[in-house]
Amino acid sequence: MRIVYHLGAHCTDEDRLVRCLLKNRAVLAEQGIVVPSPTRYRKLLRDTAVQLRGAAASQDTEAMILDQIMDEAAADRLILSWTSFLSFPAYAVSETLYASGGDRLRAFTQIFPDIEAEFHLAIRNPATFLPDLRDRAQSKGHADILHQVEPSRLRWSDTVRQIKDANPGVPLTVWCDEDTPLIWPEVLQAVSGHGPDTVLEDDDELLSRLMTEAGLARYHAYCREHPPQSASHRRRIVTAFLEKFGRPDQLSAEVVVPGWTGDLVEEMTRSYLADVDRITRIPGVRLIEP
Repeated sequence: MRIVYHLGAHCTDEDRLVRCLLKNRAVLAEQGIVVPSPTRYRKLLRDTAVQLRGAAASQDTEAMILDQIMDEAAADRLILSWTSFLSFPAYAVSETLYASGGDRLRAFTQIFPDIEAEFHLAIRNPATFLPDLRDRAQSKGHADILHQVEPSRLRWSDTVRQIKDANPGVPLTVWCDEDTPLIWPEVLQAVSGHGPDTVLEDDDELLSRLMTEAGLARYHAYCREHPPQSASHRRRIVTAFLEKFGRPDQLSAEVVVPGWTGDLVEEMTRSYLADVDRITRIPGVRLIEP
């Protein structure tokens, strides 16, 4: 068995991925893919990791935790999704993004020391990611997480490297949240591992948020009449419909942080694009691209 950890990050997926896989649990189960409800494992894993304090769980503890997470006697892949695997929002920003993320993931995988692990992570332009993360933390009563932080120095590649350093041998798949509408089927398949001919139901929640209702209906009608012949063909269709029927308020983000200027946002965006290229050169990392 392999345990697949979908890490978020915060302010990217909003649980859309796990909701889609949960709706398709039956068809995925036929392929040995188990998708438990997050309520069965998020608090359980957090509490267990705290108790273990980085030590490897015993075989009895490992078996007990698995029994609480899944009803099945066996599985090829067990999908666990939680945006706070790396950190809670209030502690996600310091000198780097998710500075303790690698060690936290190591602690979680030590709950299942005898089972192979696999990580999946969506990253996002810090120019839009950090303001949303700041708002999320403040909504929970925390202080400004960007206070005394130099945002232009924050690099996702640093996060990826420390995840790999703390978890050698664990494969990591990364994609850019901005690309998700174009690569959503590939993301779902990468995480779940389902067969290429598997048809998933209700896999258009993301497009329904980004596209007008009329546009989404036309998109579905078009795809029924002209089924996409490849992933690249589907991306071209999605791009065309988003350009014509996209919701402007969902396709663009207003960056509002005290002290941030337009020049800083542009600098951070350029730095992000260069950083994505750095990530592609980190051994053991796969980048899903349009």
